[in-house]
Formats: sequence, C-alpha cells, structure tokens
Amino acid sequence: MKSESVSSEWSALLALQRATHATLQVLSAELVDLDLTSSEINALANLGDGRGRTVSELGAAVGTRPTTLTSVLDRLERRGHITRGVRPGDRRAVLIELTPSGRVAAATIRRAIADVEHRALDGLPSGAIAHLRTALQALTEVRS
Repeated sequence: MKSESVSSEWSALLALQRATHATLQVLSAELVDLDLTSSEINALANLGDGRGRTVSELGAAVGTRPTTLTSVLDRLERRGHITRGVRPGDRRAVLIELTPSGRVAAATIRRAIADVEHRALDGLPSGAIAHLRTALQALTEVRS
C-alpha cells in the first residue's frame, strides 16, 4: 500500500506502535513479580531459547544497538540473570548466556508472551497470522 498520506487510523506503523505499547503494558502487569523493565523482558525472552549470543547478535534480536543494550545487560547481570563470557574461538566477542535464575525468568516471560499472543490472535486464520509476520519482518528490516 503506497500512499503519500496515510490517515492515522489506517497507518500500519501507528497500529504497530499502539499494539506494542498495549502488549508491553499487559506483559508488564502479568510479569510484575519479576520486577523487570520491558527492555529486560525483551532481552530475556530472546535469550530464552537457551542459545548464548554475542552483544551484537542479541542487539539485532531485540531491535536495539549494542551500545544501548549495555545498560540492560548490566542490570540483568547484577540481578544474576545473565553472565558475560568469552565466545569459544573468538576471545574478543562477549557471549551473553542465561544463568539458572535467568532461565526461570525467561521461561516465565516466554509463557506470558505465548499466552498474550494466543489471547490476541486466537480465532484469526493462519494465513492472516502469516501475513502479519511477513509485514512485521518487512518493518523490522526498514533502513533509512
């Protein structure tokens, strides 16, 4: 959909921003006992598959620059949810991995995300969800 002027009620980007804020509020409320910011929730959720990542890889996964991610990682490390180590074969790369408490928090977060996603998207045809994922990927890859 190419248009010079997109009204706010039809703007996919504004709808995405509204949806992002709404889901972050729901997740924050459901995960209040974890006492984490939305950025910390995002980082732990992305590490929740159990695969360690470099700061650059995690930054790409969470959608932020590695320099911005540093303070999030500092807080998660202080709370004992992650460790920073050396990537085997590349001593210059810092490898971020979950600790046991981080794995518990990440599993809790991933369950909450799956629950919110199920509540929001249940009843939509699978084709619509596939199109949504395609559109979200396209927005993720936009460059200036």
